[in-house]
Parts: sequence; structure tokens; C-alpha cells
Amino acid sequence: MTNESAHNQTAGARESIPSRDDAPAMFDRIAHRYDLLNRVLSGGRDVLWRNRLVRHLPPGDDLRVLDVATGTADVLLSLISQSSRVNCGSGVDLAERMLDIGRHKIDERGLGDRLKLKHGDAQALPFADESFDVSTIAFGIRNVPQVDKGLAEMYRVLRQGGRALILEFSLPGNALVRRAYLLYFRHLLPRLGAVVSGDGFAYSYLNKTVETFPYGEQFCELMRDAGFINVRQDILTLGIATIYVGEKP
Repeated sequence: MTNESAHNQTAGARESIPSRDDAPAMFDRIAHRYDLLNRVLSGGRDVLWRNRLVRHLPPGDDLRVLDVATGTADVLLSLISQSSRVNCGSGVDLAERMLDIGRHKIDERGLGDRLKLKHGDAQALPFADESFDVSTIAFGIRNVPQVDKGLAEMYRVLRQGGRALILEFSLPGNALVRRAYLLYFRHLLPRLGAVVSGDGFAYSYLNKTVETFPYGEQFCELMRDAGFINVRQDILTLGIATIYVGEKP
């Protein structure tokens, strides 16, 4: 089934699409339960998905990583613990409470000299051109108000030969799996999320943004439009999530 037909089946989610501009404040509201909810609602798959990013790191040692929309720094912590080739990393986010939790986790692991977090906008990254070997974003690109600007910035800060690794939710290609997944995603997940986080809006926002965001080949085209080459997909867990990989020529 094509992405277009899959999106036609989820047309109901297009109603009352939430504004991405409000996302930082929303994430700050749920920051104290964010990591717990990721583990519970994904059945722990989110950890495995982030660990899988290591497979797509570019060649070389002493890699410098930028994690955009870093949240509580799980991507940076995963990469630096899973690969000895990662030397240091920076993370940016607009949600300060999320960053505070991330800094605490980094300090607990004694990695404060190698990992740094700062307030920053994905659409105007506070770094010079060609500063990093890898730019990553996990479950954050769909929250960027202007996706083309976010991708252009991830491209700009990469050195020649660097890679962008983008982990994002997608929809299963199999019709039966997709139907079961959407039942969970639209009805059960928002209720569980509301109970645990105390914020009913946040997990209604989640399914609406996922169902209305381009995925698969449509998202690959957005990466190519931003200048990336050798764009490819690593489809995870029956299509529930996808890692998109692109290189800077």
C-alpha cells in the first residue's frame, strides 16, 4: 500500500491538527514522566530503536554528534555508550525542563565533559557550518514547525561525508497490522498517557501528529530536497518506526 492510500485511511486524524509551536511547553509539562512513558507505551522498544542508530554511524573515529530536539538526552547517552567511536556530543532543545533531566542523567553517568546540552531551536541551530560528523533527531522532526528548515539546518552543521540519522514513528504497511496499531494508537495509548502523565492533551497530540506526518518514501524525498544523498530507510518493528539515513556530499 502506498503512503498516499495509507494517509487517506487516517484522514480523521487530520481534524484539529495541533500546532507544533506549542510542543516545547507541552513537553515541559510531561518532562517528569517522559522517560517512563516512553518505556511503558512502547513496551521498551524505544530503547532498542535508539540503540539501532549505532549501526548507521558514518565511518571513522572520534565522531562528533549533534542531537536535535534532544529532550532528556537518551539518544546521546545511547550512542556514546554503544559505540567507542563516538567522542563527544551536543544536544539542543526548546524544552528547558527536559534539558534539566537530561543534564542530570549525563552527570550521573560522569559524562559531563563529553556531552553538553543547550537551549536551541531545530530551525536555527546555534552551531557553525560543518561542526559535526553526525546529526540525529529521534521522534522530534514531526514536531518542528517548518520541517524543511529543520532538515536544512541538520545538513548545514554536518561536515562533508557526515550523516543525518532520523528516527521517527511511521505506520505499518500491512493493513491488518496497521488497523490493530491504529486502534491502540488512537484509543488506548492516549488514555494510558493521560493517566501516567496527568496531561490528556500530550498523547492525543502524539497520534495526530504521527498520522498526519509524511513517512517512508515521502519523507525520503524531503531529505533529498534538503540536499542529502544516498537516502535510505531502516524499517523497525513492522513499520511502527523508521530510521532515515542521509549523507552530505
